[in-house]
Amino acid sequence: MAQPITAADQDFVFVADGIDLVRDGRLLLDQITFAVRSGEHWALLGPNGAGKSTLLRVLSTYAHPTRGRVDILGRQLGRVDVFSLRPLITLVSSHQLVHPARSVRELVLTGATGTIDLPARWTPSTADLRQADLAIDLMGLGPLAGTGWPVLSQGERSRALIARGLAGRPRVLLLDEPAAGLDLAGRERLLACLDNLRTRHPELATVLVTHHLEELPASTTHALLLRDACRTVDLRRPAGRRQLAAGTKPCAAAPHPGAAPFSRSPFAVTRSSLSEAAEATEAQSNFAPIRRSSARVTSSHSAPVTPAR
Repeated sequence: MAQPITAADQDFVFVADGIDLVRDGRLLLDQITFAVRSGEHWALLGPNGAGKSTLLRVLSTYAHPTRGRVDILGRQLGRVDVFSLRPLITLVSSHQLVHPARSVRELVLTGATGTIDLPARWTPSTADLRQADLAIDLMGLGPLAGTGWPVLSQGERSRALIARGLAGRPRVLLLDEPAAGLDLAGRERLLACLDNLRTRHPELATVLVTHHLEELPASTTHALLLRDACRTVDLRRPAGRRQLAAGTKPCAAAPHPGAAPFSRSPFAVTRSSLSEAAEATEAQSNFAPIRRSSARVTSSHSAPVTPAR
């Protein structure tokens, strides 16, 4: 039997061990177990209603599991003041309220205060202004820093919200469908900025929710598949890929994070490999088909893909 995951290793930013979440009699999360380390970049994949955004709310401390344990930055959720953790965890969502009169720079500065709008009589420090400008440039919005929110395109808005999240200097960035609704050019610009961000800040951990494989940045290191069947496989090994294609065995927990399946690997999982894995799961379960594109199919990821319930 797998050993329970602990957060003893300070390299962990998230450790989820057998978490369930029940709301109004519905089981929204069922026995989710995984661990995220600093510098790792996870994708949460699955059909509508699979629990992706719900899991993101748990990781951002805005929801608590009904059963199981979640450790965030070494502190157990439910036994820690969440307001001490939230400045270190940024949740970026397209549903973020934005004052229509704000420019890109003013919006990004609200990330330094952690508020919806700029506080009255608040004056940003030199460090706050420098961090905001760095985040704006990192997201490719330098020429638009003084532009008002209403005239930005959807892609520019998405990148502005990410820049806002970076202004608070978080250790973890949670992205809820950042490429939703973008055209091809806007999506590729966003993904290039995320890849650049991960290169410039190698210590930053990210978790990105999406329905579609073509919305994954090339720097993605791990993927968690949320669907009806529970299965943890290591796609670095041929046996693991055969297991994924052959069928599903029930699992109560993933291996201890100190074990090999959670470590970085030189094995390259390409977009085509992810597509093949998704096709295999579609054949064996009710996992909804993922729309695919010929774009970016040569980009690769260097880590295992870890499906779970």
